[in-house]
Amino acid sequence: MIAIGSDHGGYKLKEEIKRYLEEKNIECKDFGCNSEESVDYPDIATNVAKSVQNGECDKGILVCRSGIGMSIVANKFKGIRCANCDTEEKAKFSRMHNDSNILALGADYLTENEAICILRIWIATEFEGGRHEERVKLIEEIESTNMK
Repeated sequence: MIAIGSDHGGYKLKEEIKRYLEEKNIECKDFGCNSEESVDYPDIATNVAKSVQNGECDKGILVCRSGIGMSIVANKFKGIRCANCDTEEKAKFSRMHNDSNILALGADYLTENEAICILRIWIATEFEGGRHEERVKLIEEIESTNMK
């Protein structure tokens, strides 16, 4: 199950991503927004991050104009590794090396096709483990120390 959410600036792209996921029979849960009417992106990012954090959803996708605000909010939650990706290569390495569990996309900087290609690679790529597992453990230790 993939959690998905956007603000008003990412709404159209979020809807296209949902169509893609449905075509691929990938179940998703939409945390909003539901139109291009202005909303506060921190609320949407919080709901998606919490759904991944508590195991309700396996992964998440966040869309806003740049992907930056959404990723900042999502990364405030312990256990969340949100990567703002604008290329397929970044998406691949965010999964292989960082075990990212939320993908942030910037609707103003990606075409629908580019976003779908990034998403496809991100979903298909597995975490490599090995030396990268030790680094993810270091991230978790930093979270334990600094996220009270």
